[in-house]
Amino acid sequence: MANNSADHPPGNSVAEVDHEGDFGCTMMQLRELMELRSGEAVSKIAECYGDVQGICRRLKTSPIEGLSGNPADLEKRHTSFGKNFIPPKKPKTFLQLVWEALQDVTLIILEVAAIISLALSFYHPPEGDNEDCGEAGAVADEGESQAGWIEGAAILFSVIIVVLVTAFNDWSKEKQFRGLQSRIEQEQKFTVIRKGQVIQIPVAEIVVGDIAQIKYGDLLPADGILIQGNDLKIDESSLTGESDQVRKSLEKDPMLLSGTHVMEGSGRMVVSAVGLNSQTGIIFTLLGAGEDEEKKVKKGKKQGPPENRNKAKTQDGIALEIQPLKSEEGVESEEKEEKEEKEKKKVNVTKKEKSVLQGKLTRLAVQIGKAGLIMSAVTVVILILYFVINTFGIQRKDWKAECTPIYIQYFVKFFIIGVTVLVVAVPEGLPLAVTISLAYSVKKMMKDNNLVRHLDACETMGNATAICSDKTGTLTMNRMTVVQAYIGDTHYKTVPEPEAIKPETLEILVNSISINSAYTTKILPSEKEGGLPRHVGNKTECALLGLVLDLKRDYQPIRDEVPEEKLYKVYTFNSSRKSMSTVIKNSSGPGFRMYSKGASEIVLRKCSHILDASGQQRVFKAKDRDEMVQKVIEPMACDGLRTICVAMRDFSTEPDWDNEADILNDLTCICVVGIEDPVRPEVPEAISKCQRAGITVRMVTGDNINTARAIATKCGILQPGEDFLCLEGKDFNQQIRNDKGEVEQERLDKVWPKLRVLARSSPTDKHTLVKGIIDSTVGETRQVVAVTGDGTNDGPALKKADVGFAMGIAGTDVAKEASDIILTDDNFTSIVKAVMWGRNVYDSISKFLQFQLTVNVVAVIVAFTGACITQDSPLKAVQMLWVNLIMDTLASLALATEPPTESLLLRKPYGRDKPLISRTMMKNILGHAVYQLVITFTLLFAGEKFFNIDSGRSALLHAQPSEHYTIIFNVFVMMQLFNEINARKIHGERNVFEGIYRNPIFCSVVLGTFALQIIIVQFGGKPFSCTALTIDQWLWCIFIGVGELLWGQLITAIPTHRLKFLKEAGHGIPKEDIAEEVLIEGADEIDHAEMELRRGQILWFRGLNRIQTQMDVVYTFQTGQTAVPGALRRQPSVVSQHNDIKVVNAFRSSLYEGLEKPESRSSIHNFMSHPEFVPISEEESRISTIDEGCAEFELPFSSKPLQS
Repeated sequence: MANNSADHPPGNSVAEVDHEGDFGCTMMQLRELMELRSGEAVSKIAECYGDVQGICRRLKTSPIEGLSGNPADLEKRHTSFGKNFIPPKKPKTFLQLVWEALQDVTLIILEVAAIISLALSFYHPPEGDNEDCGEAGAVADEGESQAGWIEGAAILFSVIIVVLVTAFNDWSKEKQFRGLQSRIEQEQKFTVIRKGQVIQIPVAEIVVGDIAQIKYGDLLPADGILIQGNDLKIDESSLTGESDQVRKSLEKDPMLLSGTHVMEGSGRMVVSAVGLNSQTGIIFTLLGAGEDEEKKVKKGKKQGPPENRNKAKTQDGIALEIQPLKSEEGVESEEKEEKEEKEKKKVNVTKKEKSVLQGKLTRLAVQIGKAGLIMSAVTVVILILYFVINTFGIQRKDWKAECTPIYIQYFVKFFIIGVTVLVVAVPEGLPLAVTISLAYSVKKMMKDNNLVRHLDACETMGNATAICSDKTGTLTMNRMTVVQAYIGDTHYKTVPEPEAIKPETLEILVNSISINSAYTTKILPSEKEGGLPRHVGNKTECALLGLVLDLKRDYQPIRDEVPEEKLYKVYTFNSSRKSMSTVIKNSSGPGFRMYSKGASEIVLRKCSHILDASGQQRVFKAKDRDEMVQKVIEPMACDGLRTICVAMRDFSTEPDWDNEADILNDLTCICVVGIEDPVRPEVPEAISKCQRAGITVRMVTGDNINTARAIATKCGILQPGEDFLCLEGKDFNQQIRNDKGEVEQERLDKVWPKLRVLARSSPTDKHTLVKGIIDSTVGETRQVVAVTGDGTNDGPALKKADVGFAMGIAGTDVAKEASDIILTDDNFTSIVKAVMWGRNVYDSISKFLQFQLTVNVVAVIVAFTGACITQDSPLKAVQMLWVNLIMDTLASLALATEPPTESLLLRKPYGRDKPLISRTMMKNILGHAVYQLVITFTLLFAGEKFFNIDSGRSALLHAQPSEHYTIIFNVFVMMQLFNEINARKIHGERNVFEGIYRNPIFCSVVLGTFALQIIIVQFGGKPFSCTALTIDQWLWCIFIGVGELLWGQLITAIPTHRLKFLKEAGHGIPKEDIAEEVLIEGADEIDHAEMELRRGQILWFRGLNRIQTQMDVVYTFQTGQTAVPGALRRQPSVVSQHNDIKVVNAFRSSLYEGLEKPESRSSIHNFMSHPEFVPISEEESRISTIDEGCAEFELPFSSKPLQS
């Protein structure tokens, strides 16, 4: 491959494309290189570029100094290799949203009815025949019948208004979401080296040729080639679907791909492809960044790449042919990548299951809708029957051709009345109220340092009954300092003076700390005058470096002497090792020296020597160790200190570095230090608030149990005199696992209710605990669990939890990716704010429901009985639509934006099974409905006498609007307006005006509705079937409305507990249905077709399972009756059964195909890469019926026949 740099001197480029000539390789060459894996890639690099340094030279970058950061150079790189940005999907246009809003079934029915009504209104029957059509022919005066089109037009007009309002709401929601999106993306930064300085830059600013530093927990933002790495392991499942971690090294596999997670180790890479040219970008373009393509891909029309390619070219101005991945997993990874990318763009991806609230609301809305449908159908049937019997039965008229249009006009009118009843009955404001409430809360929660990634998380948080919190950084300040040390047989209660320590020991200690820590960890001078120095990188390592500075030494010269390239081997820290070790070659003679540090109990167990007061090694036996644990480590831990042991080992010859057990053994202890991490001052108060609010806080930490207990007591998690448990991970596992080592829910249920502190826990323990609490059915309600985490290893627990909180500052990308809410200030108090907002969302929706259902009940009954008795609904179609609009859309705005108050934290959480509509609310709904119905019917049947006006009942087709019906409509709206104020309280409080001025939206909605009502009544005329009212009539209407407030006080006075007959509504999932629900839970909003498919598979499983169980029963019976012959007879069926099982297993594996490979169940990483995908072990427990089915069989078939 020719080196083009000679042909084009820099800066001499003529055409856009020729820019690539400035660098020694083109974008396409780099892309082709990045598509290779492992061995192929290494040989290709060697063949074309010599080595990685050769690539760096061609990209004009220095592996040590990085890029210069010169703007002209960066611009040139952007032009040649593209930007590190994948354009998001285009948002839906306003017109698309309007079209979607029009798809609503009830609206379509109304539109059709209105159009028929319009068409018929323009038909005028020939003169003189009307009398023959019976009463139906009697039409009010001519001018009126001319205006018959108004009603149809008005209905169409109100439909348009409803559609526009809905579309506007969706549009603003989408806009807010994208704002949130961009904020999340801006916050993502990555560490690169420029001009020899390590700096953090936003991910979008990374260019090809940048030298990026990668470390444990990073999500790689671009493709790159490894320059130098220590013990680097990557989880590439998001791209390849392989869940095993891939080891990366210069010799075997130096290719690092964007979108993959660093699970262990650290290193540096040169960025080779960004944005749409990175592996993630290529797959994204294959899927077509546009909407239509995505739909095609979803529907499974995978033959679409040609159009996609053109689309991609035109969209991004990159003229290139896009090739699929050169790997076997092409298609599989595409589908996965689609999911992965969708999550990365975080476009409203719903979590594991419908949130608690959505579940309850959907069930409620369906129930109400069914009731409404029945009522409206009955209304239409009654009206038509009455009309037919009256006209053709009682009046004995014949159906004449010329009368047909008149009859049809009547039928259409009846039909419209029926549809109107349906429109009012269906609470379509519900989804709107939820959306508004959530969107409003999310916006406000940003101010409280909660960055919400999944909308439903904020409402789920209000139901939380348990919080499993990390210790470091969440409850404590994460500003570590060494305060005690044990060096040379002496336990120093404060950091010793350097003179007190033997120079040889000091030398070894300082070298060990400086070299055996990530070189990215530093202590920098404070930014403010007189402030504390800044800790950058791992906080525990910062504490140790602080100790070096306290001992009047400096770590930087030592690091300069032994740069990262000279480190021979690094065993990085991970959750299973709980220690970190670095090996260097001895400069003076042969051999190696290894420095180690880690949790004191673990490292001390591996020590066989210790440095004494004179700096000499002496033997360190098991009894010495026990004595040291008692006299040094436990006292330190009881003061709430974290204990870290620093050790070393010399090797005279080179051992087998991969045999870790032998290497990390026979160590010499240099010192043990106690590190203090002070509790955040505001945490104890926040935890006591949680406890008052009925939320149990548990601490799950990797620390020593004594440290954990001390900190938990300081925070108030452990109260003196309480009956609680503090367990270590080891004891916890002994108590919850059976002899086979499987977790048993019954055993867990005995442990978790009292457990407050889990120390020395592994990520698996945290996941087991969270899963156990969520799945548990002991106690009155099912638990809703929130979890906080910052490390990569917290990913599984964060994903399993109902709400996962990741730390914004200390959190790794993996943790943030798995979480629902990011705490931007890493502070526990922000969680309490989230609880408050969550409860507020729940309450807002209950308030809205209480209001909405009162309107629905009244309007439906009035329309229904009115229509049956007077053949015409007292509330006309257009009026109903107006009521529906104000009562739905505007009320949801008013009630869903109530700000939260501290009093929300004074009650117990609702939990999963609590119904949406409590008894108190049911009492309010029915109570107010009674008042409104009595008033409305009194006005309907006696109103004309009371107001001394003409009766509006039995009006003709197209008659003038009557004062009588206008007053009924006006009173109805006034009652709703005042009832909206009543609806502000749902727990039976007396003062409904409390804090009303704190919610300007509420006040403006109520006043705005009132103003509009005046306009409609006074000037609405024919379209609204209204006629102007006098001042007296208006005052009466308002007076009746105010009666609602007084009546509300009366209802509050009735004690709820007396009203046993009231049912609650809107329940969660009852316990017995959990198993059913759980089966379908896996189908998480992927797409309806896929959902149906999943459902089909599950039914298929169940069917098979039943057959299997039946055969099992038959078989057992046979064994019971005839021993030997039965066994012989059944041999063939055993084979067929085994085949059956094979079929099930094959089917099962096909279901899991896009998920994971079954072998790697135990691996932590299966469940990190795909938010939508559930860990296989869980997926299995969901389809447990099959599992148990299979197990039942394999036993009988494999053993019993043989025995018998």
